[in-house]
Amino acid sequence: WCQGWSEPGAGSDLPSLTTRAVEDGDDFVINGQKVWTSHAQHANWCFLLVKTDPDAEPKHRGISFLLVDFKTPGITISPLITMADERAFSEVFYDNVRVPKENLVGEKNRGWRVAMTAAGFERSGIYRIALARRNVDRLIQYAKEPQPDGIVPARDPLVRQNLADLYIEGEISRILAYRVAWQQAQGLQPEWEASMARLFGCEFQQHVAHTGMEIMGLYGLLRENSKWANTECKMARQSLLAVGATIAAGTSEVQRNAIAMRGLN
Repeated sequence: WCQGWSEPGAGSDLPSLTTRAVEDGDDFVINGQKVWTSHAQHANWCFLLVKTDPDAEPKHRGISFLLVDFKTPGITISPLITMADERAFSEVFYDNVRVPKENLVGEKNRGWRVAMTAAGFERSGIYRIALARRNVDRLIQYAKEPQPDGIVPARDPLVRQNLADLYIEGEISRILAYRVAWQQAQGLQPEWEASMARLFGCEFQQHVAHTGMEIMGLYGLLRENSKWANTECKMARQSLLAVGATIAAGTSEVQRNAIAMRGLN
């Protein structure tokens, strides 16, 4: 599965999406474009947000949630190469793609609620936090070992303090993500709680990458295909991937707005 939400003109302002789904008999006919669709080139199906009532106010009330079989004629997938030299995202074009009405999830024009429920699961982000937390452990081990110049990074008090800060952030991130998972297990729908987990977790991910690069110095710039690279601490790749951490699944600004409007109201 992949997730077809963002568009060239509708990312943070997702309700402004323009991909249309028009009813025709027993089908919806879809036309439009999505972008930043993660791993679309490997997917068989897509969760797709479409506009079924372009005149609805507010705009999110005219959005529907469809399940789309990627074997359907009219779908073109164009992978995008990221600055980490990976094909993690794609543009997806829909040209008169016919989707059965039975693939509608929830009610027509009420797909926003379905999407926000799905976003709550994505924003808990425990797997991202776990990956970043593992990198903290690797950095701690790296800092304990003598480097080629004989220096042991952990002997520097600033390095120790930075690693301690990362460890604390990792524990807080884990607890915030676990709270979201607990709410979901109780049949509740996290809103601002998921935004808190997402915001803190993605910024933790960036802090790990930035601190790792500082601790490793020039060695941190080496990609894993270099014979001089550290095979455990792959900070060059992590620092490139971390740039988008505060954009995917809703930018940090969007998350802060959600916390302020729903959590602090």
